[in-house]
Amino acid sequence: MPLLGLALLAASSAHAQAPDAARQRELVRMVRQDCGSCHGLYLTGGLGPALTREALADKPLDSLAATIYGGRPGTPMAPWKAMLSEADALWIAEQLLAGFPEPSKAPR
Repeated sequence: MPLLGLALLAASSAHAQAPDAARQRELVRMVRQDCGSCHGLYLTGGLGPALTREALADKPLDSLAATIYGGRPGTPMAPWKAMLSEADALWIAEQLLAGFPEPSKAPR
């Protein structure tokens, strides 16, 4: 999907398309394990930048979702569109902006 499509998705009612509880658990695990391998176990930075609420405070939701979904060409940030839907990427971006749940507070 073009980045404009993700921006339109972010502007639309994301909550109507939010992943169900089981998928949310999978996504939390994915972020902790896969994203954490570059962005740090607690998402405080590593090879990739920090993904904490404070570090992302000035980043637009649609931009974060587009980066998750489509990656960043010319950087180590690979696209995740083969494993995520656009709604999944948007949900992850929303969670990151809200302060991604600590492992002990993740949805069960």
